[in-house]
Amino acid sequence: MLRKILFPLILGVAGCGVLVSLGLWQVERLAWKEGILADINSRLSAAPVPLSLDVTEAADEYTRVTLTGTPTGEELHVLVSGTEAGTGYRVISKVDTPLGPILVDQGLLALDAKQAAPLSAPMEITGTLLWPDDQNSNTPAPDLAANIWFARNIDTMSASLETLPLMVVTTTTVPADPRLTPLPVNTATIKNDHFEYAVTWFLLALVWAIMTLFLIARTIRPKDA
Repeated sequence: MLRKILFPLILGVAGCGVLVSLGLWQVERLAWKEGILADINSRLSAAPVPLSLDVTEAADEYTRVTLTGTPTGEELHVLVSGTEAGTGYRVISKVDTPLGPILVDQGLLALDAKQAAPLSAPMEITGTLLWPDDQNSNTPAPDLAANIWFARNIDTMSASLETLPLMVVTTTTVPADPRLTPLPVNTATIKNDHFEYAVTWFLLALVWAIMTLFLIARTIRPKDA
């Protein structure tokens, strides 16, 4: 009897062990991601501080800042969809500040407003420090002639507009540019699907266990004469 069920038993235990281990790993990843999101939300809910040049990506990303600056009118338009304000262009502006020129993500420009003149008045900006790199291997190269980009990359964009490699994503500006709808940073767009992955692996382990029991039952069931 034991000899008959030994192989399916080993197969079942090994398979369940692997699937449960993958589920537990996803549970650990879930706790790790929730810790990151809690830290980001803590930074986003803190009072803004004046922008300085001492900031770094590792220590200061998602920090809320205030600054005074004047848009130069030089902009990069990043085609985006699925934002809170719909489809359009993220406007990445060159803004002169007392610290030097920086990048400011001013918000969403409607597709049919691409040719509208930008606001070039001095403004008070409240926003969030971000070092985005939305590019991947499938991202098309920007259409420089039409000024249409397909991802934000702080190094590429700061080189293109000749600014410091700093980007502030606006929450509010005073005065506001009437063309634009701000897209403040939040954690809603940060993927956290580890719980779903964990449930999937645990359910697969359960299915594997049921199939193993079924196979063992078939193996030990007396054959019809």
